[in-house]
Amino acid sequence: MENLNEYKYQLLLTLVIVIVMSTIIFSIKRAIKKFSFVKAIDVNRRKIIFILTYLVVYILFGALLAVVWGVDFNRLSIFISSILAVLGVGFFAQWSLLSNLTASVILFFNHPVRIGSRIRILDKDFELIGEVKDITGFYFFMKTDKGEIITFPNSLIMQKGIEILKDEESPQA
Repeated sequence: MENLNEYKYQLLLTLVIVIVMSTIIFSIKRAIKKFSFVKAIDVNRRKIIFILTYLVVYILFGALLAVVWGVDFNRLSIFISSILAVLGVGFFAQWSLLSNLTASVILFFNHPVRIGSRIRILDKDFELIGEVKDITGFYFFMKTDKGEIITFPNSLIMQKGIEILKDEESPQA
């Protein structure tokens, strides 16, 4: 019973933090669902955004709980900076992974291309016209009018010009 009285303040703060975190996650989930409904975004793309958002929220609230439970802030900051240094070296070595995830988030929120859209990728070397089949966390899948399935990294899609075609503009195959 002595331990319970000793940690009453931390337990109360932990309960408050869990309630606040749950409320924030519920609000974010509702906002992303509403945004994806308005923009007609595919369920699989929405899942990627949920995962990335939850990861950020859990890391922030985990750090906050560590501070509440008396973890020394200097030691915690050294630990976190060490982890970030290792991750930074890893992401620098695999820069395309990070850039593709970032491009996926940008495609989700700000790009007008949707699954099922007929598009033309503006490239001086290749004439690529077809339908968008899927957009994942790393890749953009397109089926050309010739029946080819082509995949692009999301970061490359952000660099290319894309023309969204209407049905009457599509060339007859």
